[in-house]
Amino acid sequence: MKAQAGTIYLVGAGPGDPKLITVHGREVLESADAVVHDRLISRDLLKLVRAGARIEDAGKTPGRASRSQEDINDLLIELAREGLSVCRLKGGDPFVFGRGGEEVLAARAAGIPVVVVPGISSALAGPTAANVPVTHRGVESSFTVVTGHDAQSAAGAGVDWERIAGTPGSIVVLMGVGNLGAITGKLIDGGRSPDEPVRVVERATLPGQRVISGTLATIEELAREAGLKAPAVIVVGPVAGVLNDGEIT
Repeated sequence: MKAQAGTIYLVGAGPGDPKLITVHGREVLESADAVVHDRLISRDLLKLVRAGARIEDAGKTPGRASRSQEDINDLLIELAREGLSVCRLKGGDPFVFGRGGEEVLAARAAGIPVVVVPGISSALAGPTAANVPVTHRGVESSFTVVTGHDAQSAAGAGVDWERIAGTPGSIVVLMGVGNLGAITGKLIDGGRSPDEPVRVVERATLPGQRVISGTLATIEELAREAGLKAPAVIVVGPVAGVLNDGEIT
């Protein structure tokens, strides 16, 4: 499907491996007149952009000055109003902590057609790449996805960790590796067992992927000793131990 002039496409780039973008997403990326991309997308995907297309880096880097979400919204609208087809390339899925909903609302308010192309979220791909089934018959039949970005703040980004801890099922935490100790502490305080299995997946689906296995009581120290860094996905619950060989991989 060729991208249409004057339309904004929110395209999920997938969890990291450029081969995991959807066929529809690749078609839009290859045909768009302009591509506005996030920080964590694979740079190999930019090789698919057609010659002459405009490329804009809209990535947000923690601790560095970057475009605000409002600036990004304005850029997308400006490009579409110029009559360009716009591919807004976002890591994972546009609607899983990707602020895609805000971009849709801004486009609609401006009278710009917008199409959302789903992507594979790291909330699913991260555990799967580490041999963690987020649901498993006889173990867990549900899972919760939550952001850990501001877990150390008093507000905790609005996350009710006590409620999360008390919700049956596995827990998948995105953007939380920098706050791993705060997250595990809040979950234990909320009633989760310190012995509950945890796996942390660094650079899921990418070369250099690593998996650290432990428990709520031990995973922070293990991750620190291993020098684990973002991006990483945290999985909490018995499912983290179902296929676990107990090693750092």
